[in-house]
Amino acid sequence: MDLLTIRKDFPILSQEVNGHPLVYLDSAATSQKPKSVIDTLVNYYESYNSNVHRGVHTLGTKATDRYEEAREKVCRFIHAKSTKEIIYTSGTTDSLNLIAYGYGRANVKEGDEIVISPMEHHANLIPWQQVAKATSAKLKYFPMQPDGTLDLEEVRQTITDKTKIVSCTHVSNVLGTVNPVKEIGKMAHDKGAIMVVDGAQSTPHMKIDVQDLDADFFAFSGHKMAGPTGIGILYGKEKLLEAMEPVRTGGEMIDEVGFYSATWAELPWKMEAGTPNIAGAIGLGAAVDYLESIGMDWIYRHEKELADAAYDRLSGIDGVTVYGPKSRAGMVTFNIDGVHPHDVSTALDSDGIAVRAGHHCAQPLMGWLKCESTVRASFYLYNTLDEIEALAEGIKDAKEFFGHVI
Repeated sequence: MDLLTIRKDFPILSQEVNGHPLVYLDSAATSQKPKSVIDTLVNYYESYNSNVHRGVHTLGTKATDRYEEAREKVCRFIHAKSTKEIIYTSGTTDSLNLIAYGYGRANVKEGDEIVISPMEHHANLIPWQQVAKATSAKLKYFPMQPDGTLDLEEVRQTITDKTKIVSCTHVSNVLGTVNPVKEIGKMAHDKGAIMVVDGAQSTPHMKIDVQDLDADFFAFSGHKMAGPTGIGILYGKEKLLEAMEPVRTGGEMIDEVGFYSATWAELPWKMEAGTPNIAGAIGLGAAVDYLESIGMDWIYRHEKELADAAYDRLSGIDGVTVYGPKSRAGMVTFNIDGVHPHDVSTALDSDGIAVRAGHHCAQPLMGWLKCESTVRASFYLYNTLDEIEALAEGIKDAKEFFGHVI
C-alpha cells in the first residue's frame, strides 16, 4: 500500500500550520476524513436530502436505501449476525449510555456488582456510576499492573457470582493498552454476567469480529474511523436488544400508538427515536468502504510500526516519561519533566504538530498515574515515520525552550 497515495486522499493534510507542514497526531480524538467520505456527505445534501422511512417519493426512497445500505456495511465490517443488531447512535458515549440505562437499570439490583477497569474513558465509567447509585449495586474495578495492563488471574478473582455486568475498553485511549476482552468476556459469561466492550479506540485500527469476541454489547464512533462526527454504533446481541425497553421514545420507533399506550417497531428501529443523523450514517458507510479498500490488516501493521518507533524514540529522550506498556496500539502518551502538558502541546503546535494535552476524559487514570494530565500523540493510517521523527525533534525543542538540558 502506497502511503503517499493514502495521504493524498485526505485534503486537510496538505496544509501548513504556523508555517510548517501539518503533522496531525490527534486521531484518537478524531480522525481526518478522506475525500470519498466528504464527497458522499456533499452528494447526500446536494442530490437526495430527505428524511428516511417516512415517504415513498424518489428522494426519500433513495435516502432510505443509502441509510440502510450503510447499516449493512457496518454489520459486515464488525461481523454481526444481523442488521437488527446494529443500532445507530450519536457516538460511543451515546451507545454506552443506552446500554447502561436501557439494560443496566432494568437488570441490576441491590447487592449486584458492576466491574470495570481503572483505565476507562469517562463515557464507560460515569454511566455505570449512575446505575450503581440508582440500584444500590456495587461498582468494582479490576486491579491494574504497573505498566497499565490487566492480569487475567486478577480479573478472574474480581468477577464473582454477584457480578452482573463487566464493561471494559478494548484499547485504552491514554495508555494504548490492548485489553484481552475476549478472555475477560468468557470469565464474565462463566459467572452469568454480560460483557460490554468500548470499541472506540479499536474499531478504527484493527479487525473487529463481535462473534469471535462474543461481546454482548460493543460500542464505537464514526468520527474516529474516517467517518463524520455525530454518528456511532451500538452493537448488541439480538436477544438482549429485544428484551430491552427503548430509552428514547417518540417518532420513528413505534408500531402503533393509542391515547394511553403504544407498541414498538422491530429492531433496529425500536431503538432509534426521531429523525436520525442520515448524512452521518451514509458517511459512515463510505468510511467503511474506504477502510476496507485499504485493508484493516495493513492499517494495523502500519500503526504498530509507528507506535513501536514512537515508544522507542520518545523513551530515549532524557526527561521524558512515556506511560503504558511497550506493546501498544497506535498512540504514545508522555510528559516532559517540569513542563505542563498544555505548554508542550502549544510548543509542538508552533511547529505544526497537533497533539492532545489534558486528562483525556480519564481523570481516575490520571490519579493512578500520579499526574493531572499528559500529552498524547495518536496515529492513523495516514501518518509516517518522518512525522514520528518530527514529534521527537519537537519535544527536544520544547525541552530546550522551557530550559531543560538535552
